[in-house]
Amino acid sequence: MKHLKRQKTPKNWPIKRKGSVFIAKPNFSLNKGVSLLFFIRDMLKAVKTRKELKQAIHEKKILVNGNLAKEEKNTLMLFDKISFVPQNKNYELDLGEKGKFVQKEISEKETKNKISKIINKKTLNKKKTQINLSDGRNFISDLKCKTNDSVLINLKEKKIEKCLALKEKAKAMVFTGKHAGKRGQIEKIKPERKMVSLKTDKEKINVLIKQIMVIE
Repeated sequence: MKHLKRQKTPKNWPIKRKGSVFIAKPNFSLNKGVSLLFFIRDMLKAVKTRKELKQAIHEKKILVNGNLAKEEKNTLMLFDKISFVPQNKNYELDLGEKGKFVQKEISEKETKNKISKIINKKTLNKKKTQINLSDGRNFISDLKCKTNDSVLINLKEKKIEKCLALKEKAKAMVFTGKHAGKRGQIEKIKPERKMVSLKTDKEKINVLIKQIMVIE
């Protein structure tokens, strides 16, 4: 498994800058997520070593988005769900107010769905539409939604359940940039500047549309 030098880890990783030289590296999307090993060993501290995690995976004790985990280096993306069986403990990879990834304990019901952002759409043969999402998933769907909207994915049935439109009064989260981790309500959309005005509990900020995700 490839490792990453601690001093070169992305700023959204919740690690101390001093410690062991190397950190477990995810197999893709370095800036968009963390490895399963880093999440379970370093964030949750549910295991002490890579060997322990590999054994748990082999014994089919860990689920990621409802599916059996396969490798400890696999990348967890924002809002991915991690479950431990038979303990029935469930977690979500979330983003804290300071812009760093955090673990959030959730109910079993909350593991059934996840939110992802539409980054683009493609028209395929027979006029079918392919929706491409920020977490790497692609869906063929007739749902009427636009790029920069979000969708609620039914993880069990592997389909898009509904669209969460980018519109005024929608709740959104900043997932990248200097305001990463902040949540609030969209007050105004400024398409000519490709920005939105977001009102948080403490302030009003202007954020690029590409940096936010509608969450409700």
